[in-house]
This record gives sequence, structure tokens and C-alpha cells, in this order.
Amino acid sequence: MARVVGVHGIGKQLLGEDTLTGQWRPALTDGLRRAGAQGPEPELAMAFYGDVFRLAGDLLAVGERRYTAADVEEGLEQELLLAWWRAAAERDPGVVPPSADTLVATPRSVQAALRALSGSRFFAGVALRSMVHDLKQVSRYLLDADVRDEVRGRVVEMIGQDTRVVVAHSLGSVVAYEALCARPGHGVRALVTIGSPLGIPHLVFHRLEPVPLALGRTARGVWPGGKGLAWTNIADEGDVVALVKDLRPAFGESVVSARVHNGSHAHDATAYLTDKLCGQAIAAGLA
Repeated sequence: MARVVGVHGIGKQLLGEDTLTGQWRPALTDGLRRAGAQGPEPELAMAFYGDVFRLAGDLLAVGERRYTAADVEEGLEQELLLAWWRAAAERDPGVVPPSADTLVATPRSVQAALRALSGSRFFAGVALRSMVHDLKQVSRYLLDADVRDEVRGRVVEMIGQDTRVVVAHSLGSVVAYEALCARPGHGVRALVTIGSPLGIPHLVFHRLEPVPLALGRTARGVWPGGKGLAWTNIADEGDVVALVKDLRPAFGESVVSARVHNGSHAHDATAYLTDKLCGQAIAAGLA
């Protein structure tokens, strides 16, 4: 088993573990170098689950199903889309903020949100159908028990006795967190979450498995390991997916929360991996 396991995020259904490993490995190595880490390049294995979301029978197709605004379902998908819109408007002066009437999830507000986000810096170049597909990956993982079991099981299988670091991006941070919780007694020393939506209340945090513990009027997420586990959460200020940058209120003061500057690639996994702070967190787990 690899000492470092990577868990990718949404939108990777047309790639594979080797492709993603090839993208992550040099970025991770650069981050370790920025951190001044010594020694040989650590072995990295990718826990791949993207194919679970790949539409059946499309091996010879060009692209994916052409989703439209009408495919964004009520509930989690519409609410998450509006949350992205609000966050993008707060960080990008070029994005028209939602008004009082468009804050309510309706077909009209969905269309307005998709139009606004398509013109934002964060979603620049992302086709509408891809944006909707990403929403559906989040909702399917959180709402479809069979999908959740399949995806989470892939990650659990990759975490072996030799695994010391788990680095998880975007939706992958939710999967990795739940996988570690489902594997008591694991030997992982460092969990590094990058661009994570774990702290989004109600939409993600309150849907986690195991369910967060009730502490009076608040809730606290279960710690995903023993006392020896160090958890570092890293977010770019402009990362719309990582709506809640500081995970300490949700999971406790033991979480080390850090902010980085990824420029125009706020949510890009490789931009996170090359940062010195990310390299330091990984190096500490390997020491």
C-alpha cells in the first residue's frame, strides 16, 4: 500500500487513476520541496471513484449528456447552486449578486444562478452542463446510499497499514473523511483536505456519516481517527466550493486551518498541492 493516498474531487469521471496520479505526483513533490522536505519522492496512489459517475454506454460518445437548468433538482442541488452564487458574488465584483427573490430556490433562480456563475472568474470556461453535472455528483454521493457505499468503499480499500497521509480534494475530502471514520484503528497520521466543502452547514456537514454529535445548540463532527491524527484543512479565499474556510467550529480546535493563494486557479488541486503549507502538512505525516 502507498504511504500517500490521494482522493480526487468532482468532475473527474472521464479520467482515471493513472491520469490523476500523473497530475498530482509532480505537484505534490513540488509542495514538499517548497516545504524543505528531504528524502525520496513518496509513493502516491490515487483512490479513484470518478467512473461511478460516468454515464453507462458513453465510451464512444463525445462529451457527456447535455444537462440544462431544468435538470437541477429541487432541494440539495438548487440550494448548493445558490450558495455557490452567493459566494462567487462576494468574491468577484463582476458577478451580479442574487436579489431577495432569487435567493429562493426556483427554476428562475436556477437559470439566473447558472448565468451569473458562467460569467464568474471561478467558473470561467466551465460549460453549463458540466456545472450541473458537478452538482449532481455531490447530490448523488450524499443522497444515494448505493453510490455512497461504492465510492467510500473505494477509498477504504486504498488505505492500508502503510498509509500515513491522505490528501483529499473537493468532494473527495467528504469521501476521505467518511472513509477514515469507517476504518477505526487506521494508521494514518495526516489528513490534508484541500478545497473542501465539509463545513457547509445543512447541505454537507449535517449529512455526513457518521452524523455529527449534538452539543447543545451546535453540532460537532466526529474526529476521523485517533489522537495521533493531524488534520490540516487548506482553502483559497476565492474557492467557491470551499464555502466554509475554517473547519474548527465544525470539527474542533485540533483542525489546523490555513488559507493559501492559488491565483486564478482557486479550486485547482495541483495549485493547492504545490503550496508550501500543503507540503509541510504532508511532510509532517511522513516524518
